[in-house]
Amino acid sequence: MNYVLPMVALAVGTLAFRLIGPMLRARVTLSPRVETLSSIGVAVIFVALIATSALIVDNRFAGIAAPVGVLVAAVLAWRKAPFVAIVVAAAVTTAALRFVGIS
Repeated sequence: MNYVLPMVALAVGTLAFRLIGPMLRARVTLSPRVETLSSIGVAVIFVALIATSALIVDNRFAGIAAPVGVLVAAVLAWRKAPFVAIVVAAAVTTAALRFVGIS
């Protein structure tokens, strides 16, 4: 199947949203409730993405090492650690657990 046309359509749509968004922001006013719900919605989608990528690999449970690595990253992010430290600590935790046989 040819994937070029859908990819171009998505690229054009993304560019259109990026160009039209700032123009509409000046014309359209959203209520504080809608803005709050939008930011909560983004957080919910982000958490769902993290959960599915941490818990499922090849349509099976990923094992305990990946969720523990994500948990370490979440705690460090909550404590406002530097991004590089968060990534390295999560990767080292996951790799160490897998190395000792806990996957």
